[in-house]
Amino acid sequence: MSGFFGVVSRTDCVPDLFYGTDYHSHLGTRRGGMAVTKHDGKLFRRIHDITNDPFRSKFDEDLDLFGSATAGLGIISDFEDQPLIITSPLGTYSLVFVGKIINILELTTEILKQGRGHFTEMDNAEVNAAEVVAALINQKDNFVEGIAYAQERIHGSCSILVMSQGGIFASRDKKGRTPIIVGVKSDAVAVAMESTSFPNLDFTYKCDVGPGEILHITPDLKIIQKQAPTGCKRTCAFLWVYYGYPSSTYEGVSTEIARYENGRLIAENDQIDVDCVCGVPDSGVAHAIGYSNAAHKPYRRAFVKYTPTWPRSFMPQNQAVRDLVARMKLIPVQDIIKDQRLLMCDDSIVRGTQLKDTVIRLKSLGAKELHMRSASPPIVFGCPFLNFSRSRTEFDLAARRAIAKIENTTELTDDLIAPYLDFESPKYNQMVDLICKELNLTSLKFQKLERLLSAIGKTKDEVCTFCFDGKD
Repeated sequence: MSGFFGVVSRTDCVPDLFYGTDYHSHLGTRRGGMAVTKHDGKLFRRIHDITNDPFRSKFDEDLDLFGSATAGLGIISDFEDQPLIITSPLGTYSLVFVGKIINILELTTEILKQGRGHFTEMDNAEVNAAEVVAALINQKDNFVEGIAYAQERIHGSCSILVMSQGGIFASRDKKGRTPIIVGVKSDAVAVAMESTSFPNLDFTYKCDVGPGEILHITPDLKIIQKQAPTGCKRTCAFLWVYYGYPSSTYEGVSTEIARYENGRLIAENDQIDVDCVCGVPDSGVAHAIGYSNAAHKPYRRAFVKYTPTWPRSFMPQNQAVRDLVARMKLIPVQDIIKDQRLLMCDDSIVRGTQLKDTVIRLKSLGAKELHMRSASPPIVFGCPFLNFSRSRTEFDLAARRAIAKIENTTELTDDLIAPYLDFESPKYNQMVDLICKELNLTSLKFQKLERLLSAIGKTKDEVCTFCFDGKD
């Protein structure tokens, strides 16, 4: 996914930049970086590998090197080395970007044919997407025109922060799939993906940047709109379901409250009789609490998460290693599991591999029944807009595999898939029953799309639900 934080300050911005970036660590998996504008106007940057060590520990020893600075950009990145420092006809500037460029090959080929750029920030023989963003910006006469041009040319998603001459340009993806939130205090202005980064740094919420909007935070802390919102809003639903931090708020909707409400709606009309409700740590916990409160069933922790040494399960690139990490970090509480009818809530079922192992463990510890409730609908389509899942093919998805098995074909046309998207259809029930059987669950239910939207408090026109229904 990735997440960024930027700050402009009248004093020294480095402490705010360091901690503000660290508050985005749950969003990225591979690289962490910071760049600052020092008081003499020079740019300074450091990037570290954070695959197995957290951002904060990697940058602790670097803080003295950053010295005192007036502006800064930080990022926790899934793939690319960032921030970049670019010298161009627009001057020397730093850039971070979050998103996914679907047409990156087309853009790089075009830029190279025009003789207007070259690419040096290669990783695994692939062009750094942030460098492609910079190359597009550089084709125009100023940053506002360049950023707008990059947004126009990029297919996929792209939210950008550009630091130049002690100020920051902030541009949200033209369909608003990822958030940019502005926070202010007396001596600084910050822009971030997570409002979670604001309270402990004494920033207060100012506004959400609109889709396609471009703001300029000047060195004297003015917030100037350079381009009004231009696009329709399609904020990713999974911000409120999974990868948004519980204490964050997007578009006026609290993540934690949305998850409680989602759990309540899952419990509504669910007549299952169980001994207790459990959340799969951490992303299923709030949904489970909402379910527990509504169903008047006790909430219990069948697993506790051991966080001191085990990294997040989605960090390693190898699926086998991810599964091992997921197993080792969750420690069962056997006295809560044995002879109990458990209802487990989780944010979603993507591949189902880790859940299958969890079910085996719970049953081996004596669980009498295991009922799973997913806080989102079945994921049938891979996301083309964000690096949400590391699935290499759509047939990694549990729902897609089930459909292929039922239809006895891997050539899944829209017409074949359509009945499985209808929550009232026999085909849908057949798909869910097959997933339930393959995961060895007592029962399985997915949240309905309209109920998920109700929990978020947004309409279908305001939220991207492509992974559920294939519609942008």
